[in-house]
Amino acid sequence: MKGAEVTRSFFLMLGGRATDRLGQLGDVALLTGQTFYYALKPPYEIRSLVQQMDHIGVKSISICGIAAVFTGLVLALQTAYGLGRFGAKSYVGIVVALSVVRELGPVLTALLVGGRVGSGITAELGAMKVTEQIEAMRALGANHIKKLVVPRVLSAMLVLPLLTVLADALGIFGGMLISQYELHLDNHQYMNTIWKSLRLADLLTGLGKTVFFGFIIGIIGCYNGLEASGGTEGIGRATTATVVTSAILILVSDFFLTKFFWWLEMLY
Repeated sequence: MKGAEVTRSFFLMLGGRATDRLGQLGDVALLTGQTFYYALKPPYEIRSLVQQMDHIGVKSISICGIAAVFTGLVLALQTAYGLGRFGAKSYVGIVVALSVVRELGPVLTALLVGGRVGSGITAELGAMKVTEQIEAMRALGANHIKKLVVPRVLSAMLVLPLLTVLADALGIFGGMLISQYELHLDNHQYMNTIWKSLRLADLLTGLGKTVFFGFIIGIIGCYNGLEASGGTEGIGRATTATVVTSAILILVSDFFLTKFFWWLEMLY
């Protein structure tokens, strides 16, 4: 009898958690629909959009740039070690460029921005929620989704591709430094292999991913901020949930987006 009660409690708990997750998924879908609806509906919050682009983009340049440079340095070293076994060190440039442009640049940039910006969005909106500032906006007749959510989500979607372009360039530059000073390869040869082999589709594939990554960061950060409760402790939990959830969704969606863009390349 005791074992039956334990089993029943376990499945009740499992069912309750599954129901909660489905409810959260529905809430996120509803917030997504409202966000795009109010984004297309005038008046447009241009000033708020520019402010958020400055906060998300300009203030993330340093962290993304440092990560990109050292990623290119390490990748060039590891690539040269592997290719050196086959006497193909001259192909370090194209391997580094393809790896950075198609995969490492978009994903690392999204993870860094998600950790920095996503947590900030959640903390900011969560503080407004627990101090009832959002309720005050509603009482005054202002639409909190249009005022707070739309600028943050759109700015993340617009800025992340630009940060990725910068990260790609710095990653390739880092690989060039290693090729010149550690591997003693000619810079012209390094760049020529890149220009001859790198295609526009490679760049567009990486940039296309970042639009979806930016949406994930923005919508998850806003959702957790608007759902925060329980004072400062609740804001801390919501911030942690944003960082973890956005990182997992970025990595999972990266696989499916890679498959999708690969299918498009094969199709066309």
